[in-house]
Amino acid sequence: MNTHSLKKLSFLLIAPLFIFSFISMPARTNFGGQWKLNEGKSELGQFGGFAAKSVKVEQKEDAITITQVNEFNGEQMTRTETLTFDGKETESSGGFGNSKRKSTVKWSDDGKILTVTFVLKLDFNGETNEIKGTEKYSLSDDGKTLTLQSNSAAPQGDISSKAVYDKQ
Repeated sequence: MNTHSLKKLSFLLIAPLFIFSFISMPARTNFGGQWKLNEGKSELGQFGGFAAKSVKVEQKEDAITITQVNEFNGEQMTRTETLTFDGKETESSGGFGNSKRKSTVKWSDDGKILTVTFVLKLDFNGETNEIKGTEKYSLSDDGKTLTLQSNSAAPQGDISSKAVYDKQ
């Protein structure tokens, strides 16, 4: 191969890399803020009592921290989970006794929906149950409403709910 042909070949191989380096990923929705449950807009179903009354979200470039405040039997319970965007599994407290929750996070292709996939080993009153599920976070176009669609499978059956939160 002559020098001119090598230059052409190099250009053909390098040019696409250069062009694609300027194409950015879609902007990810920022769910950051303090959110309060709007029960009137929510579809909580039979397990509505377990829905977080408030949610605080702190989002960075590489991770998101979600703090949920629930009430159970008149007691306030707080669960905080920091999830990384690199696909690695995160383990946190499940919120009840010695319960443990393992979660991973994935963004939708358009960067608008954050899906948390989890396995919760629920340890309650000496009995352990495993619950598997997903939580999909989405934000209204005006940024004032956070929707959390939850779907899970437990020994007692499948559970689905939609919790709607207003920005505070």
